[in-house]
Amino acid sequence: MLSTPRTIQFFMLFEAATFIAAALIHSGMLIAGYEHDKARIAESVIAIVLLATVVSTWMWPVWTRRAGIAGQGFALMLTLIGVFTIIVGVGPRTIPDIAYHAAIVAVLVWGLIIAKQP
Repeated sequence: MLSTPRTIQFFMLFEAATFIAAALIHSGMLIAGYEHDKARIAESVIAIVLLATVVSTWMWPVWTRRAGIAGQGFALMLTLIGVFTIIVGVGPRTIPDIAYHAAIVAVLVWGLIIAKQP
């Protein structure tokens, strides 16, 4: 699959949407019982960075590939910190949290692979 600016933008928008949903869940706005302030803050920051990165690709299309790598790389780094908090027992350890982290890590890695392709 060839990398295109629209594909990179799509990945980042999709990823941002999932982080927004996760933040809303951890705030108790979508589903009660999964509230976690630190997770909500981290997910919100990741979503904001991804959205800002997408906006930058619309403003400066020539930087789309680099912006995709930077934004998704940042998101992956913070998500891996979230995985670490789950492992050590600091972060939320519910089945949905573990499943989300596994899935979003895969999507972020896939998005990075797409962004790095010529």
